[in-house]
This record gives sequence, structure tokens and C-alpha cells, in this order.
Amino acid sequence: MHLLSFLAPPLSCLVISAMVFPHPTSAQDRTTEQGEAQILDPTVECAPYQYPPVDNAQGNFPPSWTVATILSNDSDAQATYQSIEGSIPKIPPKGRKADSVNGNFGGYKYNSNDPDCWWTYSMCTTPNVSGIPDDIATVPEPNTLGYGFDDGPNCSHNAFYDYLLSNDQKATMFYIGSNVQQFPLEAQRALVDGHQICVHTWSHHYMTALTNAEAFAELWYSMQIIKLVVGVTPTCWRPPYGDVDNRIRAIANALGLMTIMWQFDSEDWLGIESVTKVNNNYMDLITAAQNGTFSTSGTIMLTHELTNFTMSEAVNFYDQVASAFSYLVPVGVALNVTAPYVEDGYTLPSFEEYIGGMHVVSATGSSGGDNSVPSVGGSSDGSGSSGSTTTGNSTNTSKSGAAKVSLDRVGSFASAVVLVAGIQFML
Repeated sequence: MHLLSFLAPPLSCLVISAMVFPHPTSAQDRTTEQGEAQILDPTVECAPYQYPPVDNAQGNFPPSWTVATILSNDSDAQATYQSIEGSIPKIPPKGRKADSVNGNFGGYKYNSNDPDCWWTYSMCTTPNVSGIPDDIATVPEPNTLGYGFDDGPNCSHNAFYDYLLSNDQKATMFYIGSNVQQFPLEAQRALVDGHQICVHTWSHHYMTALTNAEAFAELWYSMQIIKLVVGVTPTCWRPPYGDVDNRIRAIANALGLMTIMWQFDSEDWLGIESVTKVNNNYMDLITAAQNGTFSTSGTIMLTHELTNFTMSEAVNFYDQVASAFSYLVPVGVALNVTAPYVEDGYTLPSFEEYIGGMHVVSATGSSGGDNSVPSVGGSSDGSGSSGSTTTGNSTNTSKSGAAKVSLDRVGSFASAVVLVAGIQFML
């Protein structure tokens, strides 16, 4: 696929949320993850709130939703960048920056032999440079879907995360640094619920259009804000729009980040106007699974927690996807990555442990600041215990780790519209 002249979809501040949830009759607790997770009115969910660890560290991060740069007061970032700079391939940024940073590479001249393994040009996932690992676009476990969602944390994701929790379904969440900064308690919920967290850059721009220092900063500050807020440092990332080449891979690899791509694309980010296309994409995946396409190795599909529509599609197709595959697991579980974070003590179950019913192997962590990050393996209803815990599912033996139960609070993800500054319409 040759995509040199495409134009990225325009950014929008539109987030569609549900209006079917009961409105609260008392003041909401917006100081803890546990309290935040109880809010189901999307207007309240998406209203700004104060979180002291983030508020007190504003000067340590770039402005939200702008291309990140290494801050002049960040000696750690400067030293780290200098230590890896010499290992970055001598590949110039692609396109004309004003256009290409938003996905318009029209007029850019590129060698048709694809010397840079540029995914946007050829969907290349196997770098031809020694020392740079291949991208992960499939998983080795047969009949398995590496299950995950991009562009979080969505401020109104509580009902969706409740649905996943009700099905004991864990996933890999690719979080945007600016979203984590703006909605830190929502980010904490991923760890509490047992999901794997990966990086999805600071501002969600096309990475190959950025300079080396900018690309480094996009990853560095995303890792730092997740560490500050959630208490862990991810070891995986996904490039926005899949836009990656050997230069960007080298920077990510030097930071200890595995590049995770996809094999199937739901195109759910197109929105409800393209519902037929999105539904067909889901059915293509389901049909492929039913036809034995993944009998020797599994796959990954690109999906999002971006809007009401993308989350609704995930809910609507969940049972069919779970029935078509033998297993739905986080990408890290499918790869048997049991140490998903830089910090010791935080572990994912192995694939065999997960399919045997142990879905969260947990530990304790805390953010920098007075507000502590909740313990892993708890639940949003406050039933989780503090300290180190191990939770499994001794009664649920369904192949996806999913007891097929309904959740009244999820409703139909019906159609209220909430305008929220800073949430962008992204892939």
C-alpha cells in the first residue's frame, strides 16, 4: 500500500458519551481512582479536576497536545538523549513538517525500494537494520487475539471498563501522554483493573515527520507521566497511525520500548458514519478466525477507546469475537511478557497462567505525590485489597476469560454529545 499523498483526518474535540446512565444525586469523589471509577455521568466524568501530583509537576512536562520537545530544565532527558543519539540511524524526518506532522506527505520524494522500512509507505514491520527488533503485528499463540485499545484514557470510559471488568477481560491499553496528564485517575484504573499499559506518544502526531529530539521527547514524556500518575514505566508502545520507520524504531528501542503494530484494522476511528465499513472489518476478523486462519499463530486488531462509537463497537462484537477465538488476552500475555514494566514487582500472568484462570498477578505501586496509586488487582467498586495480591478466576473457565454477563450501567452507550477540550479525533 503506497500512501504518500494521504491527508490525516482532521482533529476534533468531539467525544460522544452515553446519556443513559443515572445522574448522581450526591457529590462525587474525584480525588481517588476508586471514587472516579464510580462516576457514570459523562458530563461529570469529562469535567476537569485537580490532581496534586500532576498539578505540582506541570513544569516538568511539555504543553498538552503539542509536539513534545526536550525541556531545558530536564537534565535526565538531556543526558538520556545524548547517550542514545549516536545510535540513531541517519534518516531525515519525512515530508514537509507543517504538513507531514499531521499526515500529509504529498510531494515527498521517497525511494520506492523502501530503505527505511517505513510502515506508512509499505506496511513494513521487519527492519533491515541490525539491532532493531521486528515490530509485533501478530502473536505466537494459536487462535489467540492480542486484545487492546488505543488513544486512552478516554475521560468517559468508566462504563466500557466496567463492561470489561464484568467479563473478567484484560486488554492492552495504549495511552497518550496528554490524556494521562489531563485524566490521571482514569489512567490509574487500567492498572487497578489488571490491564497492560503501553505508550501511544505525548501528542499523537506522525512520528516520522519529527526530528530525533522531538520523537525522543514524545516517548520520554509519555513514559514519565505514566510513571508519575500510575507508578509504572511501560516497555511497549504503538506509533500513532502506525507511522514508524527505522529511525523511530531505533529511538523507541533505545528507550526499552517494544513496537506493537497490528494485522487487522477495525477502522473504528472513522466513526458512526462508517458503521457498515467498521462492522464489516470486525466480521472479516471473525470470519478469518472461524476459517482457521489463526490455527498456527494469533493476530492483533487495531481498535480504540476513542469515542462512544468505538467503545460501543467493541462491546457489540465482544461475544462474537470471543467465540471465534480460543483466547482473548492482552498483547503482553500473548507474547509471554511477564515483566511489562521497568519497575520490579509488577507482573503479567504468562499465557498458560492466563488461560488457566489467573488473570492478574499484582503488586503495589505509588505515584510521586500525596495521592497514592491504588493497588493492582483491586476493583473499581472498592472491593480490591491493598498490598500485594494475586487474583484469579477459579469458577470462570470460558476461553476468553469472560463470563458472558450483562451490565446494566453500560446500557446502549447511547448518544449524548459532550464537548471536551483536548480530546482529539485520532487513529
